[in-house]
Amino acid sequence: MAGMKTLPKEGMEVLSNDDCEQLLGSSSLGRLALVVNGEPEVFPVNYAFAEGVVVFRTALGLKLEKAPLTKVAFEVDRVDTAHGIAWSVVVKGTAYDISTPGDHLPERLRRLAVHPQAPGAGKAWMAIHADSVTGRRFGLPPVGKTPWLHLQ
Repeated sequence: MAGMKTLPKEGMEVLSNDDCEQLLGSSSLGRLALVVNGEPEVFPVNYAFAEGVVVFRTALGLKLEKAPLTKVAFEVDRVDTAHGIAWSVVVKGTAYDISTPGDHLPERLRRLAVHPQAPGAGKAWMAIHADSVTGRRFGLPPVGKTPWLHLQ
């Protein structure tokens, strides 16, 4: 992918914004991280990404109750053992409840294909407007050569 910078010491690539957006668009399952009653919580969500915004649907509950108008993080990653690489993209921004009609952006975002796999109605729409999008990619050790196995 174009725009990658390599950090030779760590063997890790810092991904460009374009690369991060491409990877966000290539997946449909990520993790929403927010603070609930002073404690971090992480929720898997099915999502779509467009116009610099992560969009997901949810049922009534903690996400809808605690996330709107707060700073949250969203992460998506993949481990590709066939090609020996792994990557992670993190979006940090403010969460919004976009369930009710508003301006044109929420209307366009609610047209995205988001299909929650979790049980429940999932009728509410949430959006995370990105303040920052960062990502990295790194090579995996060969099978059987995992460096942390000595810790077992």
